[in-house]
Amino acid sequence: MKIGSEDIAALIDHTLLKPEATAEMVARLCREADEHGFYSVCISPVFVTLASDLLARSRSRVCTVVGFPSGANAADVKAYETARAIDQGAGEIDMVMNIGAAKAGDWQLVGYDVESVVKSAGERLVKVILETCLLSDEEKVRACEVCAGAGADFVKTSTGFNRSGATVEDVRLMRAAVGTDAGAGSGRVLGVKASGGIRDYETACKMIEAGATRLGTSASLKIIGVGQTK
Repeated sequence: MKIGSEDIAALIDHTLLKPEATAEMVARLCREADEHGFYSVCISPVFVTLASDLLARSRSRVCTVVGFPSGANAADVKAYETARAIDQGAGEIDMVMNIGAAKAGDWQLVGYDVESVVKSAGERLVKVILETCLLSDEEKVRACEVCAGAGADFVKTSTGFNRSGATVEDVRLMRAAVGTDAGAGSGRVLGVKASGGIRDYETACKMIEAGATRLGTSASLKIIGVGQTK
């Protein structure tokens, strides 16, 4: 399937989450997002105010991360992170699920964790990072169901900080879990964000064809044919 660069750009969260990121690098990221029509910039919480100021007149939104990258923060800490980020201008939250609780089968805690962030986010969109490379297929499906029930808007594959990122198979599995009116038993259809390892146009198209409705990548410029993000 041939997808135009503008159509792909409109699905991209232009991402810079490296620990060595500087304010200058984030400012460049924001300029690129505004110029090329990326859906959002996804940046660390310390840069939310800067990005919000720079994109105040842009269609590109500001997304930040919560409980990143391990997901091992307490639920009330994640809720506080969320509220603070929104106060500073974040329009979307990408939270990391309590992965340890999921592996232990404590789905009640997983749901409470997500619900705490959703409540703190108010009307802002919440995406839940499952870190699929650490989960079995059964756990991935159950996580999607729990996230839907807790009020999340998206499920997301990966942080990009673990052993592997998004795969077509995982995106397809997640889409099947949340992609119909009966999906997850919630009557809601969630978005699916593919993130981690998406570095070229062909891979981006494969993720979209598999059911991704958002892409997280630091190679956004290369994907749309402009050149590699520096």
